Amino acid sequence: MHPDFGAKRALLLQGPVGPFFRRLADELIGRGVAVTRVNFNSGDQLFFRGPEAVAFRESFTAWPAFFRALVQERGIDSIFLSGDCRPLHKQAIQIAEQLGIRVWVFEEGYLRPDHITVERGGVNGHSSMSKDPAFYLETSGDKPPLPPAFPVGSIFGPWAWYTTLYACALTFLGWRFPHYRHHRNNNAFREAFCWVLGFFRKIRYRFSERRIVGHARTAWSGAYYFLPLQVYCDSQLDHADFENIEQLIETVMEAFAEHADSGVRLIIKHHPHDRGHRDYTRLIKKLGQRLACRDRVIYVHDVHLPTLLKNARGTITMNSTVGLSSMYHGTPVNVLGRAVYHVPGLSSTLSLAEFLQDPGELDVQLYQAFCRWLRDNNQLNGSYYKALDVFGSRAGIQVPGTLPWPDPTDSKRVGTLSVGESN
Repeated sequence: MHPDFGAKRALLLQGPVGPFFRRLADELIGRGVAVTRVNFNSGDQLFFRGPEAVAFRESFTAWPAFFRALVQERGIDSIFLSGDCRPLHKQAIQIAEQLGIRVWVFEEGYLRPDHITVERGGVNGHSSMSKDPAFYLETSGDKPPLPPAFPVGSIFGPWAWYTTLYACALTFLGWRFPHYRHHRNNNAFREAFCWVLGFFRKIRYRFSERRIVGHARTAWSGAYYFLPLQVYCDSQLDHADFENIEQLIETVMEAFAEHADSGVRLIIKHHPHDRGHRDYTRLIKKLGQRLACRDRVIYVHDVHLPTLLKNARGTITMNSTVGLSSMYHGTPVNVLGRAVYHVPGLSSTLSLAEFLQDPGELDVQLYQAFCRWLRDNNQLNGSYYKALDVFGSRAGIQVPGTLPWPDPTDSKRVGTLSVGESN
């Protein structure tokens, strides 16, 4: 994978919230690539200005014709976007495939922290990655480990700031793009209410859940299954057979009540980004009463995730990247959706009912080979919300094998950019 991705004339659609696509554009322009960016709303426009930007202000039905005309007029050979399940992007990808144009899709890192994902054609359930365990063992199994990833550090501050600015732009300047409909509710007033509610809930949970970690390490260790929830509007629902997170919870609890041993518990963990948006307490209590397993199901919000993974008997997930984190701790994983790591020997091939009786063991050698392949092929060291100060990268990301690999212990070679800077 090369820093210019083989592009000569690139089109950027919607990217992660914040200035990352502005930095990426500067990276591409610096390598001689002609760049065009489409702004779909005032939030996009806030973080990407300049002669490369064009605005799409028409209705959703006009997008396919607009997109086709734009790529043909400008001779586009590569498209960059984040979120291949967004309605506008789905149509763009379909047309690009018809025209033979490469599509590079960005997503949060399969390996976290300190990585982002970029794949050609699609990510997660749309990924073209092999499902043959022999492929990873043959191509990466004998390679020596790569150096540790360059540490990014905490990204919560810049992520929260960019998210706030984006929501405010959509709310107060939305009239500039009257036909635009976001893929999730991003009203600034609603988001502010949810963040305040989430803050007070976090304080409450800090006290109410303070004993859970101790139990997980001692009395419950090896005697509970772990279900990490994903955000209620997660695009990964498109890669599973569940309509919503509620249906996922119900499916797992029904199987747990019927098939798990009576001395085993189920710990369900709320996603931290959903803290102020959703609360499944009533649903879980209701299901627990109906299924006669209420005393064995524990619903938590802010308990230390690595501790829960390390001491679990097994992890059950729709398709969260927490699955790979679970494998890092040696804990078997059962996947209920479509995930890149749903490879025989890596994740369990057992049914959920069988997994709840005996989860089996993880193939550690395959896990190590799989992670090495990821880092060689589609994981970039860096973050959307902080730019690493690496030599030769205006985008602030490290591409394995193309740039001098920095010493992760050398703090002088780490840097962040403030809002609006592109390097």
